[in-house]
Amino acid sequence: MLAPTYPLVDVGDIIRLVGRGLYERGRGRARDGSVSAVVWDEPSETLSGVVTDAGTDPFNVTVSIEPTTRGFGTPFASGCGCPLSGDCAHVAAVILNANAEAARRKTTEPAEPRYDAEFAGRAGAPSGWWPSDSAERAADESPAASDDELPPWANTREDPAAGIATRVSPNAPRPPALPAWKQALGPIAQPAGDARLRSDDEGAPTGSRTGTARVAAGPTPMGLQFELREPARRAATPWGARPPRPTFGGPARTTARHGAQLMVRPVLHNERGNWVRSGISWGTLSYQSNRLNLDTAQHRWFCEFGALYRASRFTYTGEDADWIILEEFASPLLWRLLERAAELDIPLLGASKALSVRLAGSAGLSLDATSAGDADAAPTPADAGLLLSPVLTIDGAAHSTGQAAAIGEHGVYLRETAEIVEPVRYGRRTTAQKVADALAANEKATEKATAAASTEHTTITLAPLDAPLTPELRGLLGQAKPLAVAPEEIAEFLEGYYPQLRRRIEVTSSDDSVELPALQRPTLVLTATFRPKHVLMLQWAWEYLDGREPGDDPDAEAEITERLYDEAQVEPETQARLLEGIDAAEFCTATLPRIERIDGVRVDVQGKRPDYRELTEAPELTISTVESEQTDWFDLGVVVTVGGRKVPFGPLFQAMAKDKKKLMLIDNSYLSLEHPALDRLRVLIAEAKALSEWETGLRISRYQTSLWADFEDLADHTEQAQSWRESVAGLNAIDSLAPTPVPDAVAATLRPYQLDGFTWLAFLWRHSLGGVLADDMGLGKTLQALALVAHAVEQTPADKRRPFIVVAPTSVVSNWASEAARFTPGLTVRTVKTTQAKGSATLAELASGADVLVTSYALFRLDEAAYGALEWAGLILDEAQFVKNHKARAHQVAKEFAAPFKLAITGTPMENNLLELWSMFSITAPGLFPSARKFTETYVRRLEKGVDKAENRELLDTLRRRIRPLMMRRTKELVAPELPAKHEQTLAIDLEPRHAKLYETMLQRERAKLFGLIDDMNKNRFIVFRSLTLLRMLSLDASLVDDKYAHIPSSKLDALLEQLEDVVAEGHRALVFSQFTGFLQKAAARLEERGIAYAYLDGSTTKRDEVIGGFKQGEAPVFLVSLKAGGFGLNLTEADYVFLLDPWWNPASEAQAVDRAHRIGQTKNVMVYRMVATGTIEEKVMALKEQKARVFSAVLDDDAAFSAALTADDIRGLLA
Repeated sequence: MLAPTYPLVDVGDIIRLVGRGLYERGRGRARDGSVSAVVWDEPSETLSGVVTDAGTDPFNVTVSIEPTTRGFGTPFASGCGCPLSGDCAHVAAVILNANAEAARRKTTEPAEPRYDAEFAGRAGAPSGWWPSDSAERAADESPAASDDELPPWANTREDPAAGIATRVSPNAPRPPALPAWKQALGPIAQPAGDARLRSDDEGAPTGSRTGTARVAAGPTPMGLQFELREPARRAATPWGARPPRPTFGGPARTTARHGAQLMVRPVLHNERGNWVRSGISWGTLSYQSNRLNLDTAQHRWFCEFGALYRASRFTYTGEDADWIILEEFASPLLWRLLERAAELDIPLLGASKALSVRLAGSAGLSLDATSAGDADAAPTPADAGLLLSPVLTIDGAAHSTGQAAAIGEHGVYLRETAEIVEPVRYGRRTTAQKVADALAANEKATEKATAAASTEHTTITLAPLDAPLTPELRGLLGQAKPLAVAPEEIAEFLEGYYPQLRRRIEVTSSDDSVELPALQRPTLVLTATFRPKHVLMLQWAWEYLDGREPGDDPDAEAEITERLYDEAQVEPETQARLLEGIDAAEFCTATLPRIERIDGVRVDVQGKRPDYRELTEAPELTISTVESEQTDWFDLGVVVTVGGRKVPFGPLFQAMAKDKKKLMLIDNSYLSLEHPALDRLRVLIAEAKALSEWETGLRISRYQTSLWADFEDLADHTEQAQSWRESVAGLNAIDSLAPTPVPDAVAATLRPYQLDGFTWLAFLWRHSLGGVLADDMGLGKTLQALALVAHAVEQTPADKRRPFIVVAPTSVVSNWASEAARFTPGLTVRTVKTTQAKGSATLAELASGADVLVTSYALFRLDEAAYGALEWAGLILDEAQFVKNHKARAHQVAKEFAAPFKLAITGTPMENNLLELWSMFSITAPGLFPSARKFTETYVRRLEKGVDKAENRELLDTLRRRIRPLMMRRTKELVAPELPAKHEQTLAIDLEPRHAKLYETMLQRERAKLFGLIDDMNKNRFIVFRSLTLLRMLSLDASLVDDKYAHIPSSKLDALLEQLEDVVAEGHRALVFSQFTGFLQKAAARLEERGIAYAYLDGSTTKRDEVIGGFKQGEAPVFLVSLKAGGFGLNLTEADYVFLLDPWWNPASEAQAVDRAHRIGQTKNVMVYRMVATGTIEEKVMALKEQKARVFSAVLDDDAAFSAALTADDIRGLLA
């Protein structure tokens, strides 16, 4: 039969004994009824039982349990008949079974450990208890079993009225629950009228004094007990072994005999009102919170206290589970904990009534110097002349250090012992009152000892130190007697020791009997060493004349350092610093004199100090141009004069090129380069220098008229060469050029804007300056160029005439011949249709007697030697975008071609990037811009980041000023408002379902392949664009990708045929453009099926002129044209409908195609339809094209930003 005093065992203790895994197995055996014959033998403190495993003999189990307090116990050893011999699952099963039975009988304790919810009732046993934090860290507890899983004897409920635990049915009604608001607010408000929430002093609920169980007792208070003890160290205990009893030598006498140390431990306040040590220690504290019913905040405080002590120890010498040596507490966080103790109602207790503890605010250590001859001083050695007494000041009160000891390096404690005199007839008084009286009047109390009883009382005062305690200063603690200095040694102390002592401890004379010498202030010394070639070395050092070292007087050093910064904006450096050139000169003239005037700072100069002087007058600029041997180039001279001194241009330019702020001259004078005139000069010189970067010296091209204008605005004086003045005068006044009469040979009436263009071209030709005619498509650029040729022929004597060579795309060569015959029939125009190797006539024979020779770019490139061998009046490049790639051979041939005049004609001077504009000007106006590399660095990279930025906007304005005199561009909206309207519309075409599914499948395949390649566009460009082209073809017709998809219809062709049938029926004519000839051929086949006549033109068409002429003469209402072959150079105003079957991300290419119909000569409104397949890459292309169109004309038309080439991010967007 179980004894009534059977101890309950905490789950955490069971897990620590057998381990988590065996505990779980033991719980299963206890649950399935494998445990029997459980017996508790109180005298031997042994629990025994029998556990039966399936298929084995029963195992006898014994467990040794050490009772603790209030019916609890801790297992420390076990035995079992199984192969493990103990500490096994069978041991856990026996303990759990006994726990459940004991809990069923035990109903009077206010709180119990959690023994396991599966083996005890939720009412009869102490419910709601969970393992301590340490147990939870050992293993996560499984959820409690449901009522159906509990053994029959576990279904119990406590009856407060009867005071017993009774069995109940699982379905029996539960006690009524408190209202929700009471459950939430009860713990906060503790209403006095609710008996379920209020406890009386004895811990029993109000109204239940005659009952038995106390179900709502408050938490057990905790305190921190202090005691002076002499520790007996022991070795560390192996993990898992049962710790032996503490081996302290016992409490020390309150007089703190030698070797006693201040120690602390946790204590509990028991039901009798006493503070007790039993049942709790630093070793068991972490997992006893609930078993001992501890306040959560107080328990956490003690856990933090112990953990902080262990974490901050430097060595491990074995630990006692009960006591902590406070003197070894290394962490200064101790004081925060002690301050919080008062907030948590944790008292600081003495181990007996004769010992009390108090916490002070702060403490400081000092030395008090007094004369040995002072009448009030204590007896001193006969040969003493000076006494040095260590003083501990606590909260302003001075104390001897004889009874003081250190706590780590951050605090101290002071022991003060006094006799408490108690007269026999005195009334009862508290210990605190007795201590206060005794400390205040100890001597008088002693005198009355004959008539009273007396006892000793010790007060321990704890205080944090104001400054860390060094090992040297620690020796002053416990020093009861003053240190005596002999009279003959006083001088040595004051001169040699006192200054050094002041570095570490405060030294005073409380009675002013000793005159302590005033310490000399340190001096900050700057050693300035002047070396040749304008080199200055600066070294800083602190100088003490009283034997102290740098850092000994931090307050004085900080004051001098602050004054140095305030007055000279200088901070002393620990390392030597070298200043060179202008930095040395500026420091010497501006900073060093200020430093020399600062009190507490001395400057020692070594070497010869140069006589530096700053020139502060405003600079005067003189800029000149001088003719050079090279055509189109002039030497540029810049002279800067400051204060009557001429500054050499070479050093000035080098300093500005390196962004230096000052310039040193040879006579030790220097000047600032931050004057506004010099800032602007720096930019202009850098630009001029870049124009001739491969040349020696500084030159300027005559094409740079706007750059010269900037120089003129900046300079005080300019000197221009006569030829320079004449060549640039007209370009600077291009808006006011006098009209040039149109030659009689021109059989056309030029529109006003065409007349302006012709006048400008005539001026360029007259001054041998090249340019770019970049009017919008359809504004008559060819007519203006032919008028220029007629003017040149008219103005040139017959014996000096040379032909103009016109280079154009193959498809446009014949158009030049027809246009010349129409507008300038008096000019002799010949075309070159084959290479010299295949032709019947030589190039010289064709050019002889001709006014104009028209050839293609291909022939011009192939026969460059033959063309270069002849003399020409000028070079005209039509559709000059064909030479936009400056790395291509066609560009190189045109650039190196010798001609006195070069003109580029194009409606799209930029298609993809700003470098294309540079390519044209490098041919027509060499010297206008620097090399491609420099142009990219100066303009392209910066402007591609955004023209809306302030700094880029200024750069864009500069670029426009540079190109404006040499480029003429007008738009149709500006100069030809009489043109019929152009209506544009996008037709969204939905793919047929099978087509859409196939497209999505291929898109996913190509997307997965490309995302790994587009980060390196240069290396993988061919593969990337091949995949993009495949997706674009698939958007048109699946059979373009593979003939096996021919059964899938093309929704776009169906829509096109539907539109064309209506257009043709209404008598209109249409142009149909596509970049894919295969798709055009499929469109042609469908037109044949419908019986609609059409013309067809692509790159393979041999009889271009016949095909074009046939359409112009009305032979067919529909013209199928590939964008590459017919997107430029054609005049097809006979059509008033334009269909673009596949969009392209280059807006200029599309605009060129549309302008075949919408141009001068058109009399009808032009309808433009862009057919876009929804859900395909074509939608992405449209979005990208619109973005590029918005920024296309920033440089040319001053209303947006320029276009950029396709980037990796653009392609990611197309595939998104």
